This record gives sequence, structure tokens and C-alpha cells, in this order.
Amino acid sequence: MSRTVFDISLSLDGFVTAAPQTAEEPLGPGGDQLHGWLVDRDYLERAVADLGAVVAGRTTYDHSIASWGADGPSGDARRPVFVVTHEAPPPGSVPEGGVYTFVSDGLESALDQARAAADGHTVTVMGGADLGRQCLAAGLVDEVSLHVAPVLFGRGSPMFAGLDVGHVQLELLEAAGTRETVHLRYRVVRPAH
Repeated sequence: MSRTVFDISLSLDGFVTAAPQTAEEPLGPGGDQLHGWLVDRDYLERAVADLGAVVAGRTTYDHSIASWGADGPSGDARRPVFVVTHEAPPPGSVPEGGVYTFVSDGLESALDQARAAADGHTVTVMGGADLGRQCLAAGLVDEVSLHVAPVLFGRGSPMFAGLDVGHVQLELLEAAGTRETVHLRYRVVRPAH
């Protein structure tokens, strides 16, 4: 069975974008620092090795498609991406031969489709904060993977603000650091019934 991992980059003060966001700077001024860790090819290769499918929000898709292209965030591995959306993409906004499926009947449907496509491999839910909060609140993730950048934004899009789930116990599985980021991976501890 696939494990579902919520994976996101954030500032040390918990923002997934800086403010103000603009069309030219969807991550806000200096927001690109959040993804400085992507230069770590070894870490990326390990992350993609067991990746079966990706679930992303529509805003993440719209902001990332120019750099992802037809192959999606997994690059040459071409893992399928299920985009949670409330509206159809505009004509021409989806690259020909792309790995994208747009799912308009909800997050759980997107996760079900991703799990089926993953064939027992990891399903990664990536960006943004709202989609991650929905997954956490609904108890839909097995692990939380954070990439904490060495920057304080002070304001922007908060990752955990407004998340009303009570206490969620996490078990640290991995902690690794580089100049660009600290990678933290936690297992969500489910209460025994």
C-alpha cells in the first residue's frame, strides 16, 4: 500500500511564500530561497526513487508549470501529477504529452487516483499550504516532510495557521541539514483503537 507524504518547503518562521506575492514573483520577494535545496541532486534522486505519483493544488500547478514542463516536478522520471482544481485549465495551459490529470471532484478523489497510479509507491502531496492543511485536518497523510530554509520572512502564506486538528503526535524519522535547508521527515502517529 502507498504511503502518503505531505512535502513542503518553508521559512524558519513557517511561511511557504513571502509577501507580497505578485504574478512576477508568485513566491514573493526572496521566496526562491525556499527551494535552494533543489541543488542537492543526491537528496532529489532519493526522493524520486520511491515516488509513484504527486498530488498538487491548482495554484502550485499554475505557478510551477513553466519550470516543470510536460514532465512535471519529477523531471525525467515523469511521475503522474493529479491537480486538485475547481475549474478546467485554460486551453493551451497544459503542455502536450504532459503527466497531468485535473481532478475537480475533491482532494480524496485525487488521492485515490494517485494511490492507484502509484502502484504501491509513495504518493507525495506538494504545495501549497491550504492543500496541506486540508490533508492534515482530514488525517490523509502518513508522513510530513518539511524543508526548512534559513530565512525569516515575517509575513507571507503561513503553513500551519488556522490548522485546527488538536494534538497530532509526530515521530521524527529523518533530520538532515545543508547550507540551503534542514530536511525534517516525520511519521504521523495514529492513536491506537
